[in-house]
Amino acid sequence: MVRHLLSLFDLTAVEVESLMKRSAELKAMQKAGKRHRPLEGKTLGMVFEKSSTRTRVSFEVGMFQLGGHALNLTTQASQLGRGETYEDTSRVLSRYVDCIMMRTFEQTRIERMAAGASVPVINGLSDLLHPCQVLTDIFTVIENRGSVRDQIISYVGDGNNMANTWIQAAILLGFELRLACPEGYTPAALILDKVKSGGHKNIRVTRDAKEAVEGCDAINTDTWISMGQEGSGEDAKHKLFAPYQVNAKLLSYAKKDAIVLHCLPAHRGDEITDEVMDGPHSRVFDEAENRLHVQKAILEMYMHS
Repeated sequence: MVRHLLSLFDLTAVEVESLMKRSAELKAMQKAGKRHRPLEGKTLGMVFEKSSTRTRVSFEVGMFQLGGHALNLTTQASQLGRGETYEDTSRVLSRYVDCIMMRTFEQTRIERMAAGASVPVINGLSDLLHPCQVLTDIFTVIENRGSVRDQIISYVGDGNNMANTWIQAAILLGFELRLACPEGYTPAALILDKVKSGGHKNIRVTRDAKEAVEGCDAINTDTWISMGQEGSGEDAKHKLFAPYQVNAKLLSYAKKDAIVLHCLPAHRGDEITDEVMDGPHSRVFDEAENRLHVQKAILEMYMHS
């Protein structure tokens, strides 16, 4: 049976820990200049319905470093743009490539892609979830703090795909997660229902950013205006989100050695200040680099046979 990575719930806690260990090994190998090419002759088909910098470059470079090849397919440059179904597209791609990575809008689109595929499908991002990024963030926390299970992780800002996926991670791994989101911008109801039905006391959603970050080990944030949501109402949203800016004052409530994460791209001066993003607590660019190493571990897990 073909396995997909559409959500963190497609992995067990043991598999997440295995991926973290392997990511560290692959990073060390690359830093030491060691060649490691287990995916020789393998091809990754990358389907982009949303534009990308980190996702495209990290997956493409990762495939190259593992000995394989990556193809970049956009909606405009493929038959998806002319109405071919996701199921038909994935059936065809499965005849050519060994794995499909997709960056898209609604989660149902990538689920349809997986439904037609006979090769693994990896969620490079959807409006609901961003599993590759949160796995990377967990790895970055472990690099800096030694563990994630005994840490207090805070997420401040829009209850978007990042917030949703952090909740999934906290359900899987059991660490304390506090989320501060403005009214009307809390995480998805279907994700919060999992917290309630499972009785996960380690996860808390609040309106108060200070309450969320007090004594925490890591602060995570994301842009207030996600891709595809640009347009009218931005001024009102900025006003509503102003108390959730990750700035020096908010950071002062966290532990003295707390780290700050942002999945990028950042709107400097909105959700995060230059002072914090470029300051000693920031691990933002280490985090961006780590996409490469974590995704190599994911590609190895799903494609190496």
